[in-house]
Amino acid sequence: MNIDGLIEIIKETLNRHKLANEGEYARYLWQDEEKGYKLGPLCGYGCAAAVNILYTINEFPSSPKSRQAYVNVLKSFQNPATGIFEAETHHHIHTSAHLIAALELFDELPSYPLTDYKEIFTNNGLTNLMNELDWKNNPWPAAHQGAGIYPAAVLSNSVGKEWEKAYFNWLWENCDEETGFWIKKGEEGVAPLFHHMGASFHYFFNHEYAKMPTRYPEKMIDSLLALYNEKDGAIGNDLCESVGFHEIDWVYSVNHALRQTDGYRRKECIS
Repeated sequence: MNIDGLIEIIKETLNRHKLANEGEYARYLWQDEEKGYKLGPLCGYGCAAAVNILYTINEFPSSPKSRQAYVNVLKSFQNPATGIFEAETHHHIHTSAHLIAALELFDELPSYPLTDYKEIFTNNGLTNLMNELDWKNNPWPAAHQGAGIYPAAVLSNSVGKEWEKAYFNWLWENCDEETGFWIKKGEEGVAPLFHHMGASFHYFFNHEYAKMPTRYPEKMIDSLLALYNEKDGAIGNDLCESVGFHEIDWVYSVNHALRQTDGYRRKECIS
């Protein structure tokens, strides 16, 4: 498949989001129906997204001067007093993870230690964070914290192997044996299954990076196919009829699970 045309469209889109100085990007150029977007100004989340896209399409800045300009912009969003990277659009743990990961593409570290996460960078603090997330009612946005803390910690060289081991051990022990996702069930107000898939999707990134297995990949495939075939009210009736976050989450999750099985329901997954 030749996607040269698509890559040109992506380049044009990036160019439209560029601001005056190199490495600076706006996230939004048009307003949504709820008028909730902040249009035009420099956005840390948008800058990190642009870096990831440039890397993916092989247009990453190459000259030392250009690379330094991008690095300076990314580092400008870190609060020296707390170490946290800040953006209006996302929780600070997710934002910190996103910008630190973008810096890592330049072989760069944050300028300051992530002092506000010092307690979370202990095994007890990590366990407290993971236990306190709203896995039952609001797992999707909560995953921005539970998944984001891993790259923020690891890519900033803030933790060692024992912390990583504790992180994946918590996920292993708390994986739901019926769905393959992370769910706390048994009480009223449990979020729809698709919300748990959208949440779990974020944790799969970390498993892929660390080459760690998830516990119940076959059950995960069962859940994903049920979501696709049943098209329950949590998703609507248009899954995989267009391209959006729902489809990205679902397709990535299917592929992640398939790689850990011996062809389990493969024909159904790819048909």
